[in-house]
Amino acid sequence: MAVNSPLPVAADLKPVGGIEIGYAQAGIKKPGRKDVLVMKLADTATVAGVFTKNRFCAAPVQLSKANLAAVGNGGKPIRALVVNTGNANAGTGEPGMVNAHATCAALAKLLGCDAQQILPFSTGVILEPLPVDKIVAGLPDAIANLKQDNWFNAAEAIMTTDTQPKAASRTVDICGHSVTMTGISKGAGMIKPNMATMLGYLAIDAKVSQEVLDELVKHAADHSFNCITIDGDTSTNDSFMLIATGTGSLAIANAAGTEYEELKSAVTDIARNLAQQIIRDGEGATKFITITVEEGDTVEECRKIAYSIAHSPLVKTAFFASDPNLGRILAAIGYAGVDDLDVSKLDMYLDDVLVAKNGGRNPAYQEADGQRVMRQSEITVRVKLGRGANVATVWTCDLSHDYVTINADYRS
Repeated sequence: MAVNSPLPVAADLKPVGGIEIGYAQAGIKKPGRKDVLVMKLADTATVAGVFTKNRFCAAPVQLSKANLAAVGNGGKPIRALVVNTGNANAGTGEPGMVNAHATCAALAKLLGCDAQQILPFSTGVILEPLPVDKIVAGLPDAIANLKQDNWFNAAEAIMTTDTQPKAASRTVDICGHSVTMTGISKGAGMIKPNMATMLGYLAIDAKVSQEVLDELVKHAADHSFNCITIDGDTSTNDSFMLIATGTGSLAIANAAGTEYEELKSAVTDIARNLAQQIIRDGEGATKFITITVEEGDTVEECRKIAYSIAHSPLVKTAFFASDPNLGRILAAIGYAGVDDLDVSKLDMYLDDVLVAKNGGRNPAYQEADGQRVMRQSEITVRVKLGRGANVATVWTCDLSHDYVTINADYRS
């Protein structure tokens, strides 16, 4: 089960004007599970996204990027998104692109728009042909149950190895304007920034220009989904989409001013919540770990050290065992690639416990104190470099026996 992450309550997920959601059970991988999702957008909506940097990016990622680029070049706006689980349509070559196009064409025909106005997404097994006929056959059912309050079903429809759906919703006041935002995410393994085997969809009812939305989604991703890692593997299908439906009273035309800053903060906050839900539901995870590196010369070196700690199997297994073998963290800091790091200035904390001081064991440190913290389900590692004023934080989890079991049995 997810670490300190309660199951979303369907009634708490607020409808967002300008987006309708429908799902189907198409039997893509297993019968009787929700595995096709359609999001239909109002004519007033704008859409922006960030995608995986894996060079083997999946056919739907390539097509979604192309269709979004077409909008920026004067094409018609995006009118719908379609998602399937159970098959990634990655590593499938030209047939995979043909199938992604066919999915968009089928949905466009049903909705009365152009295929280029559809964004496709897939998640699941890589290197397997997409069962496009099953997806196309399921689209009428998905369209038949389109409604605004289908967010919980949507969260279930994009799950793969997730143990529970992931969703968040809130209404915020921005300079006198009420803004509703609701989002879902999925992911539990093959998680590393830039991005992860994750999908994320966040809708807000504000009216936001395309240029501003493009900037906003990148900022939100860089401070949320690009700050998480479970196992250091970057997948082929990662996508985070931000949809501004334009049905509310708030209108943002440029990336400046109080209204934009408050919207940016609210969007980033809910994106961070969705990202952290992924870590809390990491495959086999029993602990949620925050790693903050402070007093760095640059943000980049802070992140490099934080990720080095977060990706270390030795560190992660020590957390799983509640074993304060904390020299493993120092070793990970040392090989992070910050070549001019002066370790004699470094301090390290485990929650409130000062473990290392001036690059060596704190004389006052007692292993019992480390043991106390390691037994917790939520732990913070804090590293102070003594080099500057920059800081970076990433979130990760431990590495358990169950992680191996889940991934060994994934295709069965």
